[in-house]
Amino acid sequence: MKPRKRDADIPATSDSPAPAPTAGDDLAVYTPISRRGSTWSRLRAMANDLGSARPLAWRLMRRDISAQYRQSVLGVLWVLLSPLATALVFIVLQSRNVLNLGETNIPYPVYAMMGTILWQLFSASFSAPLLAVTANQDILAKVNFPRESLMLAAAGRLVFELLVKMALLAAVMAVFRSPVSWGAFFSPLAMLALILLGLSLGLLITPVATLYKDISLALPHLTMLWFLVTPVVYPPPQSGWFGLIMKLNPVAPLLTAARDLATLGTLSDPWLCAGLCLGAILLLLLAWACFRIAMPILIERMNA
Repeated sequence: MKPRKRDADIPATSDSPAPAPTAGDDLAVYTPISRRGSTWSRLRAMANDLGSARPLAWRLMRRDISAQYRQSVLGVLWVLLSPLATALVFIVLQSRNVLNLGETNIPYPVYAMMGTILWQLFSASFSAPLLAVTANQDILAKVNFPRESLMLAAAGRLVFELLVKMALLAAVMAVFRSPVSWGAFFSPLAMLALILLGLSLGLLITPVATLYKDISLALPHLTMLWFLVTPVVYPPPQSGWFGLIMKLNPVAPLLTAARDLATLGTLSDPWLCAGLCLGAILLLLLAWACFRIAMPILIERMNA
């Protein structure tokens, strides 16, 4: 006679109910502690993904730079045409008294050229996350890799283009005999804050802009308006409603600080600049976390 199976040995099916738990079984008890992990564990996960993304980011940066100038006669010199053309327009208008842009403490061509380079650094950082996600939609939908590599590659391209533009700025300063101040050693900190601020804002709008094309279509117009209310080619006003707009514009103090440190060695409001640098770092962490949460949803929409 075959031994009779115990109730615990009989598998539960859809027709037969599962056996009732006994006193020795482990029961799932509700606990208010979240299983998603603490804030520090999430920060460690973000840091680990950032570290693992560096090799791929280096390859992506080299690929993008090589592909951009591969079949070009001028090559990397195309990076210089945009700030040169923009600054040259305002230099001619100022020299012909068509526009009265105010008096500057340094030669106006140096003032306009450096302001244009710094503004393009911020605007490129602002649009870099959206461009990176849009250009790599196929890879994101098919390959599982650290998404931070896209942002690191974009930041690397920004630094590469900035170094090329700095060579043009050095030539302009030499032609107009504008001395380099000791503050030039600290000017890169303000430039880094501009990059972090642009990337943070770009990461925040990327999920929405990926789902709704209206945002990406409106970005060039928004950037142009932002350019007009930023002291790129004119000294910042200190009073009036336009001066109030300058105080509310987070780009204006950082851009002015980077230019003044490199050319004059002075900083009009160091506490404001320090606060903006700290705020850019905190905003970047927040935008980074939001980007990581939104990416699975975006990838699902891409596959749909």
